[in-house]
Amino acid sequence: MAKKQKTAVEARHYDVVRAPHITEKSTLLSEHNAVVFKVAGDATKPQIKAAVEALFDVKVTGVNTLVQKGKTKKWKGRDYTRIDMKKAIVTLAEGQSIDVTTGI
Repeated sequence: MAKKQKTAVEARHYDVVRAPHITEKSTLLSEHNAVVFKVAGDATKPQIKAAVEALFDVKVTGVNTLVQKGKTKKWKGRDYTRIDMKKAIVTLAEGQSIDVTTGI
């Protein structure tokens, strides 16, 4: 029974943390022990902290979140709006690191 419950917890963590967000700014943040992730729109800071600690086996000291509003673009003369994206900047404890290029 405990094994079944553990897989359910892991699946929930994968629903919270969707993907790493790799840009120039996020690469610069990695010098300060921070990693940027795309997260679920309804994810809270404690949920994000628990998910990152469980998935990557690291100690998280802080979580900052932001919602990047979708841009309005044109395609074949018609306007459309990209989806909103929630990002989390996760600060890790001293000496901890996550290599986002390897995957989970």
